[in-house]
Amino acid sequence: MIADSLAGKRLFITGTTGFLGTNLLERLLRSVPDCELVLLVRAGRRSTVEQRLAREILKNDAFDRLRAELGKEGFAEMTARRITAVAGDVGRDGLGLDATGRELFASCDTIIHSAATVSFDSPLDSAVEVNLMGPTRIAQLCNELGVAPHLVAVSTCYVAGNRRGNAPEILVDESPFFVDVDWRGEVEGARRARRDADAESRTPEKLEQFRAGAHRELGAAGTPLLAEKTEALRIKWVSDRMVETGRARAGSLGWPDAYAYSKALGERALIENRGAVPVSIVRPSIIESALAEPVPGWIRGFRMAEPIIISYARGLLKQFPGVPEGIVDVIPVDLVSAAIIAVAAKGPEPAPEVIQVASGSRNPLHYRRLVDLVSDWFGEHPLYDTKGQPIMVPKWKFSGRGDVKDQLRRATKSLSRAESVLGALPLRGRQAEFGTSLEEKREEAERALGYVEIYGAYAECEAIYGLDRLIALWDSHSAEDQRDFCFDPRVIEWDSFVREIHLPSVVKQARVRTTPGGKVGPTREQRLRAQVLAPERQFAAFDLENTLIASNVVTSYAFLATRRLPRAERIKFATSLISEGPSLLSLDRKDRSDFLRMFYRRYDGAPVEQIDEDAAEMFSRLIIAKSFPAAIRRVRAHRAAGHRTVLITGALSFVVKPLEPLFDDIIAAEMAVDRGVYNGELRSVPPTGESRAQVLFDYAEKHGLDVSEGVAYADSTSDLPMLEAVGFPVAVNPETRLATLARKRGWLVEQWEKAPGAPRTLIPIGPRRTRTGGLANPLVPGGRA
Repeated sequence: MIADSLAGKRLFITGTTGFLGTNLLERLLRSVPDCELVLLVRAGRRSTVEQRLAREILKNDAFDRLRAELGKEGFAEMTARRITAVAGDVGRDGLGLDATGRELFASCDTIIHSAATVSFDSPLDSAVEVNLMGPTRIAQLCNELGVAPHLVAVSTCYVAGNRRGNAPEILVDESPFFVDVDWRGEVEGARRARRDADAESRTPEKLEQFRAGAHRELGAAGTPLLAEKTEALRIKWVSDRMVETGRARAGSLGWPDAYAYSKALGERALIENRGAVPVSIVRPSIIESALAEPVPGWIRGFRMAEPIIISYARGLLKQFPGVPEGIVDVIPVDLVSAAIIAVAAKGPEPAPEVIQVASGSRNPLHYRRLVDLVSDWFGEHPLYDTKGQPIMVPKWKFSGRGDVKDQLRRATKSLSRAESVLGALPLRGRQAEFGTSLEEKREEAERALGYVEIYGAYAECEAIYGLDRLIALWDSHSAEDQRDFCFDPRVIEWDSFVREIHLPSVVKQARVRTTPGGKVGPTREQRLRAQVLAPERQFAAFDLENTLIASNVVTSYAFLATRRLPRAERIKFATSLISEGPSLLSLDRKDRSDFLRMFYRRYDGAPVEQIDEDAAEMFSRLIIAKSFPAAIRRVRAHRAAGHRTVLITGALSFVVKPLEPLFDDIIAAEMAVDRGVYNGELRSVPPTGESRAQVLFDYAEKHGLDVSEGVAYADSTSDLPMLEAVGFPVAVNPETRLATLARKRGWLVEQWEKAPGAPRTLIPIGPRRTRTGGLANPLVPGGRA
């Protein structure tokens, strides 16, 4: 009996935070009640291994069945009694274990090593450190401690590489097709590639490239955010380079990717370094949702097929490489777990053994049949778009991988060019949404291209994985064990599994829309609005330009500068200011603070009394006329809800002074005064970019407010530091960059408009004063009143 063979045993298990490991742990707890489990868990940055065990493993719905059977308290007691979590990492020598961890490790009878970097597009060095070196580190630690537990190492059938025909259950280097490479040289080569890529990423040319990329995405968001984004782009570039290096190196040796390559060499390194440790290698094919245990369809995260299936169901993917008559070799996760437990219960053989857990050679699922099943199912159970209309799945095309990649690359390039053109235009609000939709389409094309590059080789794989040892092991068990630990792939009825188990589970995991018509209940926007106006919010901070009013510092200046000009001079002024538009926009996008300092120098010599008088009239003739009624209502709604309100703007204080009754506080740019005239210099750093966020932090501290309970409204990426500082950011009439970021981050987006009939002039020339004083207009060189 399998359960009896493991009774009283202590098992050391790696990888229980992953898909297979979680299923394996649940099965051992439920079906092998008398064994003790020691779990290797990597400590988080801010969490202990015990916290990760409770939060990331035992809270998973895989354990709902056990919780229901034992009750909440019984489940907690059982797991506390049977599970011990130790801090460690298979990517470190000695597994990173402390003295207590090493003692527990040495006391174990069996080791099940399922930890792996399972992503098919892992960076080369990550795959090498975990998949290649991980099993060897376990064997080396056993030898160091003088123990020889049975080591069950989980690998993959795809160590056989890109080959056609039979792939038997033999060690990798026993295959006549194995390319003899030195695994030690591969480890050193991967580490060297990482060092070289990191060094190249730090060259002046590359750093300038990353800075430019940060600015394209964030605009004038301020130095701290731009620096943070620049570093993120550098790190991503290094990671992408390592992914490309891994794919190229694996392909050169006949493997589809770094995952299969590192697993194959990991097997070889383990056999070479095992010493006295008995080894069994279990090789699953592509692991998918559960057939029955703990419940039919259980899955953790998206595996290989799910992203492709959902993209097809949403109409985003119309073709994919593959051989129609080829075999898609998938295996339910619970069959893999049962096979691993059966191998552990059987105990080791004198020599290392290989057992493959797959379906293709005994119960094949052909690619065309899978496509037909998926197409028919989504024809009967369509997904629905945002308007509540059914999405008709396209007719699937079996194209060559090269053709599909070329087509997707052309689409991506065209969409990127269109994005660049729109990004250069001063679009905002609803116009900016078009740029956001282009980005969504480009991302969809890039995602599809990624699927082709990552999974295309697997769809075209024509290897047939032998299962002689697996079937022999199955036949050796009693009917009771076969009932409790099913791992025979011949029991799978593919039509039923795909239609009744797998696809419903995939749709549930994807959280896609499956019902027609309009949504019942509040929309997402309504829910977000309710959140920002909830009584527990403490304050609301507002930007001015294009948030409260459809105006800017240039508009205000134009009004004040033309207020006292003769008619001829007014036309000349307007023409000159319009011609400056592109250069002013460019400077504003580059650095908002520098732009304001430069532009405000035009007020040098302006009499304070004159400006105050004209600014008061400007408020009624310009500010009110260009205000957004919905914005004014929102400020009043916050005040009615008991929230403190503050206007934080780079506009000059005399421009916004008439707004004081609307807000509790106003923080604006202050211009220095010298003997009754403005000197064109600011008294302090204008509240823009990161300084605006600091102003907000200081304001919150002064008034005893929690920024996580604050709301901020703004329109531009130059306001990004303030938006990110609060718990509830709102993008108002956003420019294209901010519209894109708001969509990605799930922020509330408001489209506020001026009142009907409001003036729509390119340059708001102020109405000329009828009263004359004969004084020179200091805002315009040579201008006369």
